[in-house]
Amino acid sequence: MNRFHYDVVVVGAGSGGYAAARTARESGASVALVDRGPLGGLCILQGCMPSKALLATSDALHDLRAAVELGVHATGVTTDVPHVVARKRALVRGFADYRIEGIETFPHYIGEASFLSHGELLVGDTVLEAKRFIVATGSIIGPPRLPGLAEAGAFDSDEALERETIPKSLIVLGGGYVACELGQYFARMGAATTIVCRAPHLLSQADRDVGEELTACFRTEGIEVVTGATFERVERDADGSRTVHVKVGGESRAIRADEIFNALGRVPQTEGLGLDRAGVHVDAGGAIAVDASLRTSNPDIFAIGDVTGEYALVHVAIYQGEIAGRNAAKGADERAVYDLVKTHTVFSEPQVAVVGKTERELEAEGAVYVVGRYEFAEHGKAMTMGRTQGFVKMMADPNDGRILGAAVVGPFGSELIHEVIVAMRYDATVTEFMRIPHLHPTLSEIWTYPAEECAEQMGARKAIDQQMQVATSARP
Repeated sequence: MNRFHYDVVVVGAGSGGYAAARTARESGASVALVDRGPLGGLCILQGCMPSKALLATSDALHDLRAAVELGVHATGVTTDVPHVVARKRALVRGFADYRIEGIETFPHYIGEASFLSHGELLVGDTVLEAKRFIVATGSIIGPPRLPGLAEAGAFDSDEALERETIPKSLIVLGGGYVACELGQYFARMGAATTIVCRAPHLLSQADRDVGEELTACFRTEGIEVVTGATFERVERDADGSRTVHVKVGGESRAIRADEIFNALGRVPQTEGLGLDRAGVHVDAGGAIAVDASLRTSNPDIFAIGDVTGEYALVHVAIYQGEIAGRNAAKGADERAVYDLVKTHTVFSEPQVAVVGKTERELEAEGAVYVVGRYEFAEHGKAMTMGRTQGFVKMMADPNDGRILGAAVVGPFGSELIHEVIVAMRYDATVTEFMRIPHLHPTLSEIWTYPAEECAEQMGARKAIDQQMQVATSARP
């Protein structure tokens, strides 16, 4: 049996793991990478990049259909789904090849990894010893927990990305970002689509107005969205179709379609890693608990990305990887702060993007805040483009005007959110934000309106406070 020693061994060579390895090496450590393969990571192979390649097609198809409002009448438009998937595969291959070039600059080991002890990792017939380890094994599709689902048959997001046919009718289980993005893709490509979710609106973790707006937009587009559903069972019918039995508002309902897309979520990929032998605690859901420095219950083993069960976002995994890489290489205690880093987007249409605190979080904290909102339906540039769905909103501290958070449901939301991210990065107030020149007419100038509304509310609040102070001081 071969045995090698390194300062740091990173288990998982996806975006987070690669960032950790690169950072640890730049910090002076000897580093090895381990991955079960295929190389590339979830984002490149089965997540962000392939899904956005598919969405580009369905969005273009929808734009052609919606162009009637602009006086454009497109007839005889067809889609070539095998070509769409082939294009996606070619893009993914290019992205993966570039990542593999980087991985190959490290000593790297391909195979299933399992800890033998606190300082030993077995990969095939090779034992890797290290002062410190970083676990970045990501997540996998969760098991089908709905009674009858496994027997009836369903495809998951991995399989959805490879489909070269579009079902005539489809039930989407779940209301998260995967269900929204790929569910809308199938609907726009021609599948009669029903999305079924437990929450009262799509994107259950979002603010209510955000989730309800997206739900309404999907329904306007012709996608049936069944909310507040309690799943009971799934059956496969004699003709091969599937029926999902649910209760909505106390009433039983049977929803039937040719196929089912299971988008009920992913789980941390920790099975088989032998983490107990390394003294690493794993919770009941398979997630590895970490502190702010990304250390696990074993201070010499770090964990980052999806495997921690929080913030399943590539840019967060990279951020965590860089911190864990420095801490592992130097024995340092740098801490992760997620206030801005947790910003996220959903590439549905309209797009959803959020930065900073949500109203739900502010209310849960008992925070006092002001909020301004503006509709795209009232925004001149959006009107000229024929893209009037959605809104933007901004929350601010009523005392100093500092921007606390913002959200957008609307066209190009994933791009529009960035100027608020920059403003918050430099602790801008709503008054300072209002003074930033915005070109007219542009979509981005829509942010000035909620900022102005927040400032006006702050002014009214201060005036009331002053009046109360005067009244109080005048009392005998």
